[in-house]
Amino acid sequence: MSLTSHSAVVRRLIVSPGPAPQEQTPVVASATAVSAVLRAFGRSPEELPARTVVLIGSAVVGPGLRAEHEGFAVTTAATPGIALRRAHHELHEGTADLALVAGFGEPDAHTITVYAVKRAAEAVADGDAVLGVLDVTSPAGTPPLRPVPQTPRGTDPDRHRLILWSGRTTDDEVRVRGELLPMLSGLHREAYPALPTAVPCGTPPGPIRGAAVAVSALAARTVHQARAVDVSRSRPVVLLFPGQGSQHAGMAAGLYRREPVFTAAVDAALAHMGEEGSRVRADWLNPQSAAIGIDDVRRAQPLLFAIDYALGRMILSWGVRPTAFLGHSAGELVAATFAGVVSLRDAVAMVQARVREAVKIPAGGMLAVAASEERLRPYLTDGVGIAAVNANQQVMLAGSDRPLGEVADRLRADGLTVVTVPATSPFHSPAMAPASDAIETDYRDIPLCEPKLPLYSGYTGTLMSPEAARSPRFWADQITDTVHFRNALDELLAADDVLLVEAGPRQTLTAFARRHRSVRLGAGAVCPLLPARPGTQEADRQSVLNAAARLWTEGHDLDLNAVARLWTWSDDDASAAAGTRTPPIPAKALVA
Repeated sequence: MSLTSHSAVVRRLIVSPGPAPQEQTPVVASATAVSAVLRAFGRSPEELPARTVVLIGSAVVGPGLRAEHEGFAVTTAATPGIALRRAHHELHEGTADLALVAGFGEPDAHTITVYAVKRAAEAVADGDAVLGVLDVTSPAGTPPLRPVPQTPRGTDPDRHRLILWSGRTTDDEVRVRGELLPMLSGLHREAYPALPTAVPCGTPPGPIRGAAVAVSALAARTVHQARAVDVSRSRPVVLLFPGQGSQHAGMAAGLYRREPVFTAAVDAALAHMGEEGSRVRADWLNPQSAAIGIDDVRRAQPLLFAIDYALGRMILSWGVRPTAFLGHSAGELVAATFAGVVSLRDAVAMVQARVREAVKIPAGGMLAVAASEERLRPYLTDGVGIAAVNANQQVMLAGSDRPLGEVADRLRADGLTVVTVPATSPFHSPAMAPASDAIETDYRDIPLCEPKLPLYSGYTGTLMSPEAARSPRFWADQITDTVHFRNALDELLAADDVLLVEAGPRQTLTAFARRHRSVRLGAGAVCPLLPARPGTQEADRQSVLNAAARLWTEGHDLDLNAVARLWTWSDDDASAAAGTRTPPIPAKALVA
């Protein structure tokens, strides 16, 4: 049974919003009680998703309770069981992203049991503590909680894994490494995956750290050759999300069913695309028989969104808390999702609107040119515009096929280096204006919020303002406007010495950032998650492990159990058709 088609009871809490316990007055569904429900899990109402609903399960409703309270929809049902079933219906009809279900008089007349109910794959991707899955197929009454599947394990000793160690001083690190090496040299290969992720065990990590990524046969040599790093000051992490042009066939497929949070996040994003999401997944996992090529906007943009989003969720599951976000082109919508501007479901709807309107525009494409913006302006025509300014000598042009081809011929004739970017639509050019006008109408129905975390915009070249974030026109203009990635990166790196982590395929943004003066001078650093070129599925996992090692040696304390799932977790099922399964919930997410 697929988790994406069922609601997960994410968390349960018992609250008592009424009089002091000694008064023993039965609690009644009132405005005061609903306020307590909204704050039951320690979050203010401002932090709740825009599409949050409160469902009251109570036979007695006090006077004055309205259908809306503090900006959230409130509905009542005769029993908590009926309220839970309605929560399931609202989640899967798309009218809610979070349902707070309050059972009044449970477990006694003076308390309320509050359930936070979400779609299951999203609950896993968000790292929520999952109590169980609502079994709404059961007969009428309170739907029971179906036990979640146990964590599948795949401990292949020939897969790469991460080994971390640390010491309080340089001498202490040398001692720890000296104790680790004989263990690795004499270890039977079958026991290699079960080694602790970090040594010494049970003590806080010290500031002198080392890390190695290796298979069993090379573990001792790799640990011996690794360089220890002093991480007394750690750089804050900023996530970068690439857009159209970074995609390739099979990108990040090595993480699917090999890392539970990544898998759940991909499935959560694709589930919001309906039947098209299943087709996108099938073409991704079976590129040789894909119905639509990866460079087609119908595949590139939905899949890039899902992959970027899932990589970001995986990083968060390791315990890393980014201080800011920056997306390039379509990646800005992923960044906005993490910054709290838009919900996952609505962000997916925005991507789908872009794709729906983009396919109506005559075919076109983009070019990457090794030249400055000023040098290229004389080559522009009515049908060709500057799509992106990525670095001082790296600019992209976009336009419809014929005028873009003519410009490319002129550029090459003048000795400039020109590379065709994999795209079938003329994004960030005047040709996209009709699509921009059309999607603005769709975006007016989407709740847009001001960023809750710093969000740098490639369209303004600076921090996104609350006014821009809430503007449907701003988001609609993104398919016609120039991406000023260089300016946004300038401002971001001027603010702090940060570690830029690219959460996407190919390392395109990593290459731009490495050329930046601040990074070249050491006042900033860059770390990609995935390989620069398409490779094997094991190469995907090895690259991600290298990124985890970099975070550790930058001074970030990782959730070791979460990172270890990259070599101890597997959800392969030979009897299941590709792309039809959703990952079981990791054991660490279960609560009693």
